[in-house]
Amino acid sequence: MDSVVHFEIPFEKKKRAADFYKKTFGWETNDVPGMDYTIAYTTQTDMKTRMIKKPGAINGGMMKRNDKIKSPIITIVVKNIDEAIKKTKENGGSIYIDKMEIGKGIGFSAYIKDTEGNVIGLWQPVKK
Repeated sequence: MDSVVHFEIPFEKKKRAADFYKKTFGWETNDVPGMDYTIAYTTQTDMKTRMIKKPGAINGGMMKRNDKIKSPIITIVVKNIDEAIKKTKENGGSIYIDKMEIGKGIGFSAYIKDTEGNVIGLWQPVKK
């Protein structure tokens, strides 16, 4: 069974969004160098491994709202992103944003639309 492991929240103004989530929920944020992306830490996290300490909790990210990503997204981890894309099409869904490599050796991401028009993120980490 593939699990929800991440979320993304689009923003218009990064500082305003980061301040809102910090003041409202106590989240910490950290900009990713070289990317227009901010990690949102929602739970205690081992900063060396970037793994969460509390089972069942997830961290997420925030990025500038754009013509493709307009509302919050949940992301599902998959063993094989190409197979997940194939199954999406076979089961009535569609590809929203094609597979792309994230960083050097970090993983692969894609966005699909389910049969109800919802945008869902897919994530395949690179095995080390």
